[in-house]
Amino acid sequence: MGDFSTSLKIAAGGLQAQSARMRVIAENLANVDSAGKTPEEDPFRRRIPTFKAVFDREMDAYNVEMGKMVLDTSEFQTRYEPGHPAADEQGFVKYPNVNTLIELADMREAQRSYEANLNIIRSSRAMFGQTLDILRR
Repeated sequence: MGDFSTSLKIAAGGLQAQSARMRVIAENLANVDSAGKTPEEDPFRRRIPTFKAVFDREMDAYNVEMGKMVLDTSEFQTRYEPGHPAADEQGFVKYPNVNTLIELADMREAQRSYEANLNIIRSSRAMFGQTLDILRR
């Protein structure tokens, strides 16, 4: 019984972590075209979710949790848009350092990790149900 509940708790932690990761990716994608309002104002800066392993004494196992949110320090993108209110003297506007392809790849990875944890929960529940069936006989 303990092994079933431990695997369920660990998989549930994975689901929560990947769900939080998806929210961060969605926020990055939602702000891909968010320029500042003035030339001095920086646009949205890409956020990178991190994870940490936390030892759970009750389960006697490690579980995953969201760690600190890290800001991507790479350069902002610039586009030549001289009529934009945030354009500098040369006519360039700073845009977020969000790369849609990277975000979509990260989203796909998070989705697959989420599905893997969901399959662990399904398998554990099925094994637990089969164990109960055997014990009832």
